[in-house]
Amino acid sequence: MQGAQGLRDHYDAIVVGSGLGGLTTAGYLAADGRSVLVLEQHDIAGGNAHVFRRRRKYEFDVGTHYIGDCGPDGHFPAVLAGLGVLDRVTFLPMDNEQGFDRIITPTTTVDVPAGWDAYRDRLRQALPEEADRIDTFIDLSEAVAAATRAGLTGESMVELFRRNPQTMRWSRRSLAAALDHCGLSAKGRTLVAAQAGNYGTMPDGITLSHHASMMDHYLRGAYYPEGGGQALVAAFVEALESYGGELRTRCEVRRILIEDGRATGVELSDGQRVSAPLVISNADYRRTVLDLCGGEEAFPAELVARTREATMRASGVSVYVALDTELPGVPNANIWWHDSDDMEAAHAAMTERYARDGSLDSLPALTFSFASAKDPNAAAVCPPGHSNFQIMTTSLPGYEFWGVQGGPVDGEPYRRNSAYLARKQQVTELMVATAEKVIGPFRERITHLETATPLTHERYIRGSGGTPYGMAHWGGLNQRPDVRTDVEGLYVVGQSVRYGSGLAAVANSGIAAASDILGRALFPEVLAGAVLGDPARLPDRGPHWDPLVVSRGQARRRAKGLARIG
Repeated sequence: MQGAQGLRDHYDAIVVGSGLGGLTTAGYLAADGRSVLVLEQHDIAGGNAHVFRRRRKYEFDVGTHYIGDCGPDGHFPAVLAGLGVLDRVTFLPMDNEQGFDRIITPTTTVDVPAGWDAYRDRLRQALPEEADRIDTFIDLSEAVAAATRAGLTGESMVELFRRNPQTMRWSRRSLAAALDHCGLSAKGRTLVAAQAGNYGTMPDGITLSHHASMMDHYLRGAYYPEGGGQALVAAFVEALESYGGELRTRCEVRRILIEDGRATGVELSDGQRVSAPLVISNADYRRTVLDLCGGEEAFPAELVARTREATMRASGVSVYVALDTELPGVPNANIWWHDSDDMEAAHAAMTERYARDGSLDSLPALTFSFASAKDPNAAAVCPPGHSNFQIMTTSLPGYEFWGVQGGPVDGEPYRRNSAYLARKQQVTELMVATAEKVIGPFRERITHLETATPLTHERYIRGSGGTPYGMAHWGGLNQRPDVRTDVEGLYVVGQSVRYGSGLAAVANSGIAAASDILGRALFPEVLAGAVLGDPARLPDRGPHWDPLVVSRGQARRRAKGLARIG
């Protein structure tokens, strides 16, 4: 039987949301022969990895700025290889020798190269008077990262604690506590935590293990996917559909159906019900528990209360810029600019100043991502001789800062709100003016400029508070749920589960969920070269292959409204 949208009445598994976590689980279940349906409320699959196009000549990545560990033994390539699609994605190396990240403070510039030893040397050169303290911090971080990686690939946490009790205890303490323990100065703390924008919090809001794992991920080599984030998404969609699964975009889930303590399917926004004994939610965790599942109707009261009280990591503002000229001297690296050698104090001062008098006249930090430098031959990024880059900064928390009382998920009509538009213009101007101080003047060569606020992110991605980083505090520092829930047959993947933030981390959550469902250790298997499914079933890519078209799903591939380049 089929419903009004052409959906069958029953599937083996339904995935709510099409970020990389959900697509990974869906792909592996489909490769195992399960009938899988992926439902996405947006026009395009991909979540934070999707792109958007403007003026028929520019394509902007929403959240794909770089991916680490993409060498021959890398974790993210193994996830792709296990689905038979690794040869469909090309990873372009950033400047891993000179530096894939450039950290700039008022007194120091540090280029971060691949490799823990090289990274240690750069920090010691920048802070020779703190060399011993740098060594202590790097030794601790490297040990914690190694233990976390071992746990990810299947080693018993009990065994890890038995062999490395001190390391494992430190893995649960905050980054701020580790920095205190090592005795680093304010400047030293800033240099080692400068890339905090990768997880959206200051050192007191993240565990050492999360920070160290993030650094380890990139220190294994930083890369950018050729064709941008949508090329990654399209490879997962091709695997899903080739192995018998379905992707439906513009298909919103109103409710996850639960009966007698187990998941039984979903109800769509038009009222249609589709049954399945497995439901995997790639939606925001708080919205999954409190809204889609009905809170106490499905979960223990303690878990619901903890979820309701959970705080989110920082949201951000992104300014997308296109120029009709190339920027001189731009490295094949991200730039992390801080206006102070004391990052933590500068961030606190901005927050306190706004709380005191509502003023915002300076920014403590900016991050730059230069897509046209990372993928210089991509026709979709920008025309030859043009530039395409993104400027990002942390937003002050709360809807009130943006002049509104609620978010778009709650029905707030924010886009024409005069207070919202005024704040958006103020922040945009401040970001552009500050950016020109960092990379030189470019305002006169702008051909496209567009700003995304936390409300924009909430509108498209449905993340609580407009954050792409997930929960900050769920009953404890960095405490997060695992992929299996208290409801039989219901799993959660994405930015708020224990595998962390970032594209590779959410893919890890997806393969973890698939492993639990299938009852097999998929990660060690794919790292050893196992391939599920039959790559011979994957479609040919013609000369006009477009990842954005693929990412709409077969049912909407010919639908109107798709932006094209050229």
